[in-house]
Amino acid sequence: MTALLHKPQKSARKAKGDGHLRRAEILAAAERIFLAQGYEGATIRKIADEVGVSSTALYMHFKDKDEILIEICTGAIEQLLSINSEISAEPIDSVARVRRMLEAYIQFGLNHPNAYRLVFCASPLANSLAKQEATNVLGADCFERFVGVVREIAAEGRLRCGDARTAAQTLWAACHGLTAMIITKPSFDWASPEEFTKVMMDSLLYGMIAD
Repeated sequence: MTALLHKPQKSARKAKGDGHLRRAEILAAAERIFLAQGYEGATIRKIADEVGVSSTALYMHFKDKDEILIEICTGAIEQLLSINSEISAEPIDSVARVRRMLEAYIQFGLNHPNAYRLVFCASPLANSLAKQEATNVLGADCFERFVGVVREIAAEGRLRCGDARTAAQTLWAACHGLTAMIITKPSFDWASPEEFTKVMMDSLLYGMIAD
């Protein structure tokens, strides 16, 4: 008996949300490649291969690698901005708010080491002018939330040294150093992140701020 011929069926449409999931997969794969191979070494083909899609399919989600990089970096800073905005508005003592913001910053970096390294540590990405321009405004907003609370401390006459902006930069730089060292030197015998953070916070705040 001759087999019946059937017309090939069309591929089923992706369920709602699949596009969003695929976009997230692309961003995660791109993070890994940007970190491993730098901005110049990362290509659309490499990112597509990592995800398991064609370059053409990837272009349906992002127009180029700069757009991918910008989304990774702005996404990370937007999360930090949200954290800083929430804590800065809490109705508690200004020093307690500064401490909570710094601790949240460190915790964010340790929880999202790839994104943190891309935004704050990965110098090869400096070649992407689009990335710098896209993140500058968000980064400035994030820092202003923090320095605004330090200004409250200064207005209360509690800063032992420096002005509010210098004090805020000093605190931020110290926290960045701790976070970056733990992330980039994982084989070193660091104290636990909790103890490390506590000792640094106590040293900085007790030395810089009067009771």
